Amino acid sequence: MAASAEFSLTFTMLEGRYGSKENGSSAGAEDPETVEGMKESKAGKPPRHLSAIRHCVSTTRLADSSDFDLVARLGLTSPPQGQSGFLPVFRSGSCSEMGPKSYMEDEHICIDNLVEHLGDPPDFPSPGAFYGVFDGHGGTDAASFVRKNLLKFIIEDNHFPTCVEKAVKSAFMRADHAFADSCSLDHSSGTTALTALIFGRTMLIANAGDCRAVLGKRGRAVELSRDHKPNCNSERLRIERLGGMIYDGYLNGQLSVARALGDWHMKGSKGSASACPLSAEPELQETTLTEEDEFVILGCDGLWDVMSSQCAVTMARKELMIHNDPERCSRELVREALKRNSCDNLTVVVVCFSSDPPPRIEIPRSRVRRSISLEGLHVLKGALDSN
Repeated sequence: MAASAEFSLTFTMLEGRYGSKENGSSAGAEDPETVEGMKESKAGKPPRHLSAIRHCVSTTRLADSSDFDLVARLGLTSPPQGQSGFLPVFRSGSCSEMGPKSYMEDEHICIDNLVEHLGDPPDFPSPGAFYGVFDGHGGTDAASFVRKNLLKFIIEDNHFPTCVEKAVKSAFMRADHAFADSCSLDHSSGTTALTALIFGRTMLIANAGDCRAVLGKRGRAVELSRDHKPNCNSERLRIERLGGMIYDGYLNGQLSVARALGDWHMKGSKGSASACPLSAEPELQETTLTEEDEFVILGCDGLWDVMSSQCAVTMARKELMIHNDPERCSRELVREALKRNSCDNLTVVVVCFSSDPPPRIEIPRSRVRRSISLEGLHVLKGALDSN
């Protein structure tokens, strides 16, 4: 099968929706690992103590010889002649905590090497990676089912890999219906779903619910998904058009999200699910990774309820500059959210696109008085938010 998926090359910059003041945190400077990590970071090298990364943090890199073949197969524009192409490295780390709730309903998945994970299938676009965060409610059955089956449904879809967008959207709907057909699971449980599917330099974000994907772009936060809250204007219009209502911020007075998989007690029969105000259809956002794109944060709403996107990116970048460990970085984000009294389960996945820590952003001194750059302004804003 020939892969010829067409991906747009633009970002969608969404307005932040959190105006609360945050207090940032950083790793202790007296930790020997931290001190050593700072020395290595200044030299532009990953810390020596990360030479053997733990089992939940893995890496994969685009093979130099196959990179441009992959670019051609996915229908992307290859770099101009004479210029070296950006070769992303996929490294991920995750952290989940129950928080103040009495039970854990979140699930997540991190696959840094899809070819290896799937057993080197033929005609599969390589290299690839897949990540997901699934915030369950009303029980764990829906989140667990979707985590186990969503990737399989994507790969098995007739549109894959010629049209990845259609395959992902179809897989979300198939997972929703397959869950309804299961005999041993609680069909009234539900889950939001946020996934990142990456082939080469192209990342496709799919979201149904209020989890959020935020890209760290040289210190600037770029939101790659939209929170599907019932009070969101576009979601409210869709809900009301389908005969639903919003009461005190809840869809039909029952659910705090406007899109989710499962929740079949609200959707009714499968035949009528398409007309239900609660939708399982994801919104998609594609982007082409560049040298400026350092990492992406996938987090459930327990993180974003107490932390702005820019604050999370600023804190994550600071942590990665110290220790260059995405797992430790995700753990620090969860800990900070708990300090800020998050009332929900917490799950965070951090995916880095380079083996090196983020470089320091320095504004060159000049005798000429100049205004601060837009990039510097974002860094300054994040630093102020974290204090």
